[in-house]
Amino acid sequence: MSPTLLKRAALGLFIVGLAIQFYRPARTNPPADPKQSVTASTTVPAEVSAILERSCYDCHSNKTRWPWYSAVAPMSWGLVSHVNEGRENMNLSEWGAYPPKKRASILEKMCDEVREGGMPLESYLWLHPGARLSEVDWQAVCDWSTSEADRLAGR
Repeated sequence: MSPTLLKRAALGLFIVGLAIQFYRPARTNPPADPKQSVTASTTVPAEVSAILERSCYDCHSNKTRWPWYSAVAPMSWGLVSHVNEGRENMNLSEWGAYPPKKRASILEKMCDEVREGGMPLESYLWLHPGARLSEVDWQAVCDWSTSEADRLAGR
């Protein structure tokens, strides 16, 4: 490849990279009623609450901490998509609005996900290693979520 062609390709990539910065998906933190949060709607041990805040809230609440790179395309596109999907599946800020049957179902899935290492997502852990769950962490989450699911299901 000739040097001229390489320069043109590099310039083209630079222009495309610059142009995509103008499409920015909305990074939102919708207002939340504190009375609907998981900690207000059910009894969550302090240890579990701390784990949820550290490892789950960025994607599964209305309290997302948007890092600097969430404003840089194309990274921003994936991050906003992951957060929106996470909130759709489980939003700890809107926990009180879920019917008991849905809460119980989410709690059962929560234990499975953390026990099997499906959550937090590995891609999230690359940049947030402090969110990684130890065996003690996931066991505490499972103990609480299973107990709460049983309580909601009347078992």
